[in-house]
Amino acid sequence: MNKHIGSSLESFLEEQGIKEEVDLLTRKKILAEDLRRLMEAGHVTQSTLAARMATSRTVVHRLLDPTDTSVTLATIAKASAALGMDFVIQLVDPTVTHRAQARRAARQARK
Repeated sequence: MNKHIGSSLESFLEEQGIKEEVDLLTRKKILAEDLRRLMEAGHVTQSTLAARMATSRTVVHRLLDPTDTSVTLATIAKASAALGMDFVIQLVDPTVTHRAQARRAARQARK
């Protein structure tokens, strides 16, 4: 009998010892997709973004690579500024729902 039947994906990943790695890769994939969407919307090429960031296309390529989690906060901040966006880092309680976190953030923004 399969001991994983009925267990959550999260508990399975924890059992396998890969939950943190999967979470990090998921976040990087989301970041890379967000950046690509902004680039497409602004008709910004990788070369143009690299020039705006005063860096190489290789750095931009790593930034847009959903599997490369080694990019620095400085690189992400430069890219967001080059695309006319703010870069926000937020620590959140994982036990609180995303909807509750959004409501709390909206209340804080109104203050």
